[in-house]
Amino acid sequence: MEILKKLFFVIFITGQLNHAFAQQDAALQKAFSESYALEAAGKYAESASLLEKQNGASNYEIQLRLGWLHYMDKNYTVSQSHYEKAVKAKPYSIEAKLGLIKPLSALESWDKVLQQYEDILKIDPQHYTANYWAGVIQYNRKKYDLAIRNFEKVVNLYPFDYDGNHMLGWSCLQAGRFNDAKLLFNKALLNRPADASCMEGLSKIK
Repeated sequence: MEILKKLFFVIFITGQLNHAFAQQDAALQKAFSESYALEAAGKYAESASLLEKQNGASNYEIQLRLGWLHYMDKNYTVSQSHYEKAVKAKPYSIEAKLGLIKPLSALESWDKVLQQYEDILKIDPQHYTANYWAGVIQYNRKKYDLAIRNFEKVVNLYPFDYDGNHMLGWSCLQAGRFNDAKLLFNKALLNRPADASCMEGLSKIK
C-alpha cells in the first residue's frame, strides 16, 4: 500500500509539473507573438518590454530577441548585453555571435567584431560571412597575409563569387602578388563586367 501511495504521489507531482510547464510555454508563445506584432508596428521598445517581463535572464531565445529589438531601437549597448547573454547561454551558437556583431559594429568595436568572427571560424572554419568580413577587417588593418588566408577560403568554396575574388585580388595586389591579383581581378570581371574597382586594381599592375 505504501508503494502505491508513493507511485500516486509521483504521478500527481509529474502531472502538476507538466501542467505548469505547459502554462509557461503558452505564456511565452503569447508574449513572442505579441512582440512580433509590436515590432511590425515599429514599437521596438514596447516589444522588448513585453519580453523583459518574462523573467528570461538565462533564456536563449528571449535574450537573442531582446538583442535584436534593442539593436533596432538603436540601443546598441543594451543590445550588446543581451546578445552576450545569448552567447553565454549557447556558446556554440553562430546565430548569436552574428547577432552580437550587429551592435558591436554600430559601436565600432572592431576588435570585438573580429573576435566574434574568429570564434565563429573555430566552430565552422568554412563559414562564408565570417571569413569574408574577417578578411575585410584584416585588409583595412593592412594585414594582407591574414586577409588572403580568409579570402582564399571564400574563393575556394565559391570560385565565381565576385566579392571573394575582388577582395582576394586587392589583398594579393597589396601583398605584391601581382600575377595572382591579375587573375583574380579578371575572374571577378567575368561576374561583374567593367567593374570600376577591379579595373582600378588592374591599372596598378605593371
